[in-house]
Amino acid sequence: MTEPPTNPYRMPQQPYYQPPTQPPTQPQPQRRRGWILPVGAAVVVVLVGGGVGGYLWLENRSTSSPAGTPDVVDVKTSQAPAAAVAAAPPDVCTMLPKQEVERLVPDATVRGDSRESDYTVNFDCTWENLNISFGEYTRSRTIEVKIDQHKADGAKTGRAMAEQSYDFDYTSARYRETHKPTLKPGEKDYSSSVTDIPGVGDGAYAQYTWRRDKVLAYAYGQAFGRVGDMTIEVRFQAGQQRKDALVLTNDTKQSITEANAVREVSGIIGHVAKGLADWQAKHPGALASPKPAATTSPSARPTPSQSTLAAMPPLCQAASEAATALVPDAQLRTRALEDGNDRQTECRWLTQNGPASAGMKRLASVMITIHDFANRAGTADPVSAKGFYTKKYGSAKLMQDFIGDKRMTWGPLTDHKGLGEAAFSQYLGDRKNEFFNGGTNLFVRKGALVIEISYAGAVLPVDAANNSPKVKIFEPKEADAGAMTIAKAVEAYLKGGATGS
Repeated sequence: MTEPPTNPYRMPQQPYYQPPTQPPTQPQPQRRRGWILPVGAAVVVVLVGGGVGGYLWLENRSTSSPAGTPDVVDVKTSQAPAAAVAAAPPDVCTMLPKQEVERLVPDATVRGDSRESDYTVNFDCTWENLNISFGEYTRSRTIEVKIDQHKADGAKTGRAMAEQSYDFDYTSARYRETHKPTLKPGEKDYSSSVTDIPGVGDGAYAQYTWRRDKVLAYAYGQAFGRVGDMTIEVRFQAGQQRKDALVLTNDTKQSITEANAVREVSGIIGHVAKGLADWQAKHPGALASPKPAATTSPSARPTPSQSTLAAMPPLCQAASEAATALVPDAQLRTRALEDGNDRQTECRWLTQNGPASAGMKRLASVMITIHDFANRAGTADPVSAKGFYTKKYGSAKLMQDFIGDKRMTWGPLTDHKGLGEAAFSQYLGDRKNEFFNGGTNLFVRKGALVIEISYAGAVLPVDAANNSPKVKIFEPKEADAGAMTIAKAVEAYLKGGATGS
């Protein structure tokens, strides 16, 4: 059975915006495959780096860039074909070194695919993670590799067909250097000069694309190459936006710089070209056979472990007097939960039959959830705490303008000075779920701690159902005052020096 506002309604996580369409591409020959584009690959930013923290090669976009300049920073022979022998396909998804994949797309989901058409045998692999939490930002990164092995066509060998396809792509890239598409007001578009990549296969080059409009902002590096009868396309994209940014806007979006995009795709295509050359050396003259699609993902995240505590932690003890004043004769519960680097302790005071006027009862609860963030070494992690807080702030900002079910009423987001390093609250009136109630959620951040305070409740006739029209939920003034009373007790404790871990 669902409990009364023991666990007050939680604000939903801000959805990671995934644009409905991909960046446009130049027309390709009829036999040439177009990109198989992943969801969300259009919103881009790049943060690439080695080590745990990585390097940040970004700069905020300016809407006042000079016209025509993107606001980025320095981040053959024809012969009768011989009958081809069928061979096991190249394993594209293993051609990139693991440490390189982890650097560019940490904790990637990997999707491999292969198929055959009248003119080519096609092999794809995508490494993708669209929801990387990094401090106050959500990042997305994607590597896409597409390989076409070209079949002979009449007197033309597969190698000749591959050369023709590569030359067409190269000409198209040169065309994009100078061709400026017709843009609508507020749109910007830029394609870089072609950069030849020496020493890769039988030829390779890279190009950078950047585009922006009122909703989409994306940039990516793209590389093309050829190894014998195989052509290669590589695309590297990534994205970053503050967790508290409004969705469906370019607010706080950033993009990879041209230099960094070109460098990364040049390195990726080098690994792929070497892998294809090795495969061709082992299977001379062979035509690869496609294999069924395969998908591999990171290891499943462990289910958060939960335990009941015998005693309240010091912070809850410090707030206990204020909590019991709001919820007299309360039932107490304290439990711990570990979810990744978020060590949580939850303290709850609950009454289902509190004192009220004659024939009425009062349902009320106070809940304090302490989020204590620590890194892998077990030391305090204020960066993760700030990121968690920022995400909650963004969700609240999103919901204050939410227009939907009238049974759920979201109040405005309110910032509070003098509580921790940052604090905000928001009221929610819930007349939709099993227990009608009105409550305020208040978040306080200090160091590696984020303290989530909830005060919620309602007054109703003793014989009325908890979701009866007779239920009178706490109004914003009462809920806000109760949450602030608890927050002041928490602040007094924090001023004693508690900052987490």
